[in-house]
Amino acid sequence: MNAQNAIDLPPADARNSAQGSTWHSQMPDDKAMLRAAVELTRDIAAARPGIYWPDMLGSAALGYAALAGAILAGNPVVAVLLGVVASLALYRALLFIHELTHIHKDALPGFRFGWNLLVGVPMLIPSFMYEGVHTQHHARTRYGTVEDPEYLPLALMKPWSLPVFALTAILLPPALLIRSAVLVPLGAIVPPLRTLVWERVSALAINPQYKRRKPEGDFARMVFWQELACSVWAIGLVAASFAWGWRPLLIALCVVSFTALLNQVRTLVAHLWENDGEAMTVTAQYLDSVNVPPPGFVAAMWAPVGLRYHALHHLLPSMPYHSLAEAHRRLTAHLEEGSTYGKASYPGLAPLLGRLARSTMKVR
Repeated sequence: MNAQNAIDLPPADARNSAQGSTWHSQMPDDKAMLRAAVELTRDIAAARPGIYWPDMLGSAALGYAALAGAILAGNPVVAVLLGVVASLALYRALLFIHELTHIHKDALPGFRFGWNLLVGVPMLIPSFMYEGVHTQHHARTRYGTVEDPEYLPLALMKPWSLPVFALTAILLPPALLIRSAVLVPLGAIVPPLRTLVWERVSALAINPQYKRRKPEGDFARMVFWQELACSVWAIGLVAASFAWGWRPLLIALCVVSFTALLNQVRTLVAHLWENDGEAMTVTAQYLDSVNVPPPGFVAAMWAPVGLRYHALHHLLPSMPYHSLAEAHRRLTAHLEEGSTYGKASYPGLAPLLGRLARSTMKVR
């Protein structure tokens, strides 16, 4: 959902005068890096069901088991600890939605349906909310522009924009519940509301100017069934809470809110967010994105399912998550020290957040 409507974009003159914006959009492509990225990784470009299925199923099972434990636990400390485990596990399970937007539809038979059944619908974030949206973020002429649903020039905005951006994520779970239990059913009988819901609150986007186009063909049919399933599930959750109490639902909402907050913080460091709105070369897009490679294992928790290699992902969008670490190793070994490739690597979360915060404090 587009949860960033409270954040105003910086004025055009502020964006255009931002120091360093020119190299981001206009720098020539590093053809040696782009060629190496393709040639060195052809043999690891296939998605492996033996990795995808156990990872997704195990993450979901652990998440739901820990959530049940948090709901049933009588000890508040135990409940909180189990809630954190549930949040981290469900976070990993949810992020397979990113893989669904890139893998070929025939690569993992049944995976999209299985993920929606076990994760997407129960969490009220079906795959259609990202499919058809995230690919626009990777479009050569859209990335970093006002037409990119997943880009805001956060580094050029006001300091208060960052905490607002992060904290609005806490409201996402109750908003999703209201969307599926109330707005979607009402939209079935009120066409203008249906149009509004689809355009404004049916995409995992951060750009407040983004409006989603009406679905067509097979995708429209998929949207219908996923919306129906989510609405039935959401109405059932509310009805069950009226009948047997609200405590389980409230705990579940708190757990998912923490998951949403964690993902929003990760989003803050997925890019440098320094583009001034112009279309960018592929190399410029790469350098505006972030890798947080090993050593260090903490990044695997806050950026799971390959997202610690987000810059590399922008070079090779279809590369399955389980191959990104090997692709990074090969490219690092092949390209010279000081090459363009290494300039997108950063040591961790805190330095990236500090860089972003300092950028928002500059006088423009």
